[in-house]
Amino acid sequence: MPSTDKTPWLQADGLCFSHGPRRVVDDLSLALFPGRHYVLAGPNGAGKSTVLDLLSGLRKPERGIVSLMGRVLDSYGAGKQAKLVALAPQNQAFGFAFTVREAVRLGRRPHLGRWGRLGPDDHRAVGEAIERMHLEPLADKPVTTLSGGEAQRVVLARTMAQATPILLLDEPSSNLDVAQALDLMATLGELAQNGSLVVTVSHDLGLAATFAQEMALMRDGRLVAAGPKEEILTPALLEKVFAAEAAVRPDDFTGGLALSFRRPRAGGRAVFTDPSAGKAAGRSD
Repeated sequence: MPSTDKTPWLQADGLCFSHGPRRVVDDLSLALFPGRHYVLAGPNGAGKSTVLDLLSGLRKPERGIVSLMGRVLDSYGAGKQAKLVALAPQNQAFGFAFTVREAVRLGRRPHLGRWGRLGPDDHRAVGEAIERMHLEPLADKPVTTLSGGEAQRVVLARTMAQATPILLLDEPSSNLDVAQALDLMATLGELAQNGSLVVTVSHDLGLAATFAQEMALMRDGRLVAAGPKEEILTPALLEKVFAAEAAVRPDDFTGGLALSFRRPRAGGRAVFTDPSAGKAAGRSD
């Protein structure tokens, strides 16, 4: 690949994007390097999901440039781009009663030849993705019969089967139980350690504090801060972004950081909140 570890694999320069009259991404610049797991966090409406869409090419910026492997993203054909970048969106529904295995196979489409036949490498990638997401017992079930968490794991397996060096994941743990979320974040960390670039949007700051290497905090469409999580997850920055009093301490249990929040109410009382609470139903951006 035409990159080194000193060259960002994805880079945003001055990105702007609006939904109608509302500017949801405002002059955002960010460099993302291989071998790292980044978590993009911020309150609802901060623009996080839109940033993933812009980085993946799903949306076009009104202003600014996205670069992939040192080249302008638009200079790639769709097929080549799909071999480099995979996007796992939020809350994706399946319109057909594919089996789980068939749905995961869809991730191999960018790699198939003219006749669309899967070869040994494709079957191997599908099998590994199913195994990674612990979907073997469900492999022959129709996706339309699955629970929300099971369907989420199918979307993630399909993304991993695409076998791209760059993975963009929007709230990947939102429908998973605790053990599944921990396993997923550990898997994403392993992919980063093996050289991939992983970018995750997450409202679960507890998971981010444990597993992320780099953090980027957004509010009102703007990037507030980005860097190693130890430098970004500070009480001052968290309060600025989330409008809640924050405490940060080493977590001896996980080896990461432990976060807690409280937001004063009128009259001096405080309400304690879970870092992942307050997530709106559907796409939260």
